[in-house]
Amino acid sequence: MNKHKYLTDIEIANSVKISKIKKIAKKLNIDSEDLEPYGKYKAKLPLYLIDEEKIKKNHLILVTALTPTPAGEGKTTVSVGLADGLHKIGQQATVVLREPSLGPVFGIKGGAAGGGYAQVIPMEEINLHFTGDFSAVEKANNLLAAIIDNHLHHKNELNLDVRQIFWKRVMDMNDRALRNIVIGLGGKVNGMPREDGFNITPASEVMAILCLANDLGELKTKLGNILVGLNMNGEPIYARDLKAENAMTILLKDAIKPNLVQTLEHNPAIIHGGPFANIAQGTNSIIATKMGLSLSKYVVTEAGFGADLGAEKFLNIKSVYGNLNPEAVILVVTIRALRHHGGEKDFNQANAQAVEKGFENVEKHIENIKKFGITPIIAINKFPNDTEEEIEICVKKAKSLGIEAILAEEWEKGGAGMTNLAESVVKMIDSHQNEFKPLYDWNQSIQEKIAKIAREIYGATNVEYSKKALTTLRKIEKLGYAHLPIVMAKTQKSLSDNPSRLGRPTDFNVFVREIEINTGAGFIIPILGKMMRMPGLPSTPASDNMSIDNKGNIKGLS
Repeated sequence: MNKHKYLTDIEIANSVKISKIKKIAKKLNIDSEDLEPYGKYKAKLPLYLIDEEKIKKNHLILVTALTPTPAGEGKTTVSVGLADGLHKIGQQATVVLREPSLGPVFGIKGGAAGGGYAQVIPMEEINLHFTGDFSAVEKANNLLAAIIDNHLHHKNELNLDVRQIFWKRVMDMNDRALRNIVIGLGGKVNGMPREDGFNITPASEVMAILCLANDLGELKTKLGNILVGLNMNGEPIYARDLKAENAMTILLKDAIKPNLVQTLEHNPAIIHGGPFANIAQGTNSIIATKMGLSLSKYVVTEAGFGADLGAEKFLNIKSVYGNLNPEAVILVVTIRALRHHGGEKDFNQANAQAVEKGFENVEKHIENIKKFGITPIIAINKFPNDTEEEIEICVKKAKSLGIEAILAEEWEKGGAGMTNLAESVVKMIDSHQNEFKPLYDWNQSIQEKIAKIAREIYGATNVEYSKKALTTLRKIEKLGYAHLPIVMAKTQKSLSDNPSRLGRPTDFNVFVREIEINTGAGFIIPILGKMMRMPGLPSTPASDNMSIDNKGNIKGLS
């Protein structure tokens, strides 16, 4: 019988006696005087602990996945389990993750602290307000929004065109009623009436900037470079023109520091930032990754959604901006996801034929990762209803491609269920067989970069553009931003831009509906289809099943 069959994630988390954060810091040789504690069990780490020379000597491991399904594939769980597994075999490791957003926590997806016996703790605090980083991002974003509307109210000396203001407010909650709103009603004293709207906080460009800045000075420069809108002559107006960057940076001066917590097995975990993986880079901050690499031999980190989204952006954008060198990639695969991509409607139903068909999706992700100079290792994230036959099909399929596929049992066994994977990762890194290289040169034209991703990563035949997208593309070139990298915004449900095309689609074109630019974060966003930046709550939100007693004990959080 599964030893935690009747235990929820929060019950498992609460069953473990948590260590004080000073003890965790000691494992990383951090003096307690260098910690900035937030209570007993979490702390901020000062940026002076980052050591570029140590970073060069230590090893970065990226965890990604096949094209995701509604059930989730468990990248965070595998990442935490792998870090614990590395400790089990005598290696020093730190897992570095993104922070959860409150929207999914109270919505349908749940939190992002792992699951089963592979979690980071204190689970409730990490999934809720944590150290206030998301609040700081929200406040910095909304300060800029307030400055824009104040400027419009008082003379509008920059001649901002109210029809061409791109900056939106944000809130870290799923609230569909705020997607499109009208502000400034109630007469002259209440501002200028105009259309506006809210995005969820992880979709803010401020979040993307926080996670791509290498230090506080670069953070301020990037904030100043935010394109807020156009003036009446069609010329760009930046946050620096509104003198907003210093005040925004002040609000983020603590949020830029990574957060130290622990796994259930009392190993160090760094959690920081949380940008979306389709309209932004979808991974934790450069600073957090560098902090981990400064303090431990191995860093395990993850990137959002499938390898075509988070991993592609991690390798083409974050690794280049941060001068990082990923040496291994773990490709998380689940049997139920293979069933899904193989056409089985009930992915909890065993179906060996569907698993075999669904592996075509994995084959494409393997090919894609190899294009970056890295041969991946497959982690088969085990679930109770997986059959031996289905697992064997996956292992044999991988072996036929020269890829190692290893059972990952972190959910049930913690680090002890990940020692085989840990040993294989160490062996691969020690062999020096991987030599990371980005997929494209940033100095290629915008269309060349888009085509490279669409054809080589997605498998598209061609790229089509709307008139609006082509017009914006020419504006971006005229403004001098054609050299920026590409953040493709598309559905996570398919390798194509059509969410209904599962497995490995062929003979398709992708359609660029529009193009945006984040001049502060430093990337161009071709949008394939509609992107949801302010989700709504489901008919039965996760909040319905949560409770708290008179002692403050929480139930139902996942």
